[in-house]
Amino acid sequence: MAKRTSSRRRANELRPTNIEPYPSAAPGSVVITQGTTRVLCTASVDRKVPGFLIDSATGEPRSGWVTAEYAMLPGSTPQRKKRGPDSRATEIKRLIGRVLRAAVDLDQMPGVAITCDCDVVVADGGTRTAAITGAFVALGQAVAFGRREGLIHKKVITGPVAAVSVGIVGGRSYLDLDYDLDSRADVDLNVAMNHRGEFVEVQGTGERATFSRDQLNSLLDLATTGITKLMRIQNAALRATVER
Repeated sequence: MAKRTSSRRRANELRPTNIEPYPSAAPGSVVITQGTTRVLCTASVDRKVPGFLIDSATGEPRSGWVTAEYAMLPGSTPQRKKRGPDSRATEIKRLIGRVLRAAVDLDQMPGVAITCDCDVVVADGGTRTAAITGAFVALGQAVAFGRREGLIHKKVITGPVAAVSVGIVGGRSYLDLDYDLDSRADVDLNVAMNHRGEFVEVQGTGERATFSRDQLNSLLDLATTGITKLMRIQNAALRATVER
């Protein structure tokens, strides 16, 4: 029998996860809830892409762009989180942007930039991975808006991307670490994948111990199981908000 975590779920189970629409002025807007972690993900569409994407000879954009921002709101943690940029937020926003771009054919949306803003409302572990999973849904909504408005003329989403944390705590492998598990983890991985089961990014750290190749393979298998389930939740959220 699989060991249960402190929250009474099995070690190979996701926390209860929901992706729901959130009313805002942005074309894409959802809240993802994973356990008690909550992240507001919005996606805005602009007709101005970064300068490095502009052809110097013609002045025309060579492609589109997808990027991200990430922040923890002041009340997201028990002790107030100070506003403003920090190195952790910078690293995470770059991670989110890289993963989201892996889901998009940028060449098919020249001159269109989509920014996904991920604001952590409540932090209880796994905020960066939850942000990726939720931001993809907001991105899908924004792309649908761009097509309705005539800004995007072709299919640009190549498939979903999602992410989850896994780790080793007390010698056992766990899926979707909450803060209690993460704070005690010997090994901690954040894994992002696409719909083909290919890895977009793997961030792995031996927090208190080293880990073997076999343990790494086991953690990646566990992450794959979790991400497959998260993609079903993403698809249901998109069907409810885009395809209705």
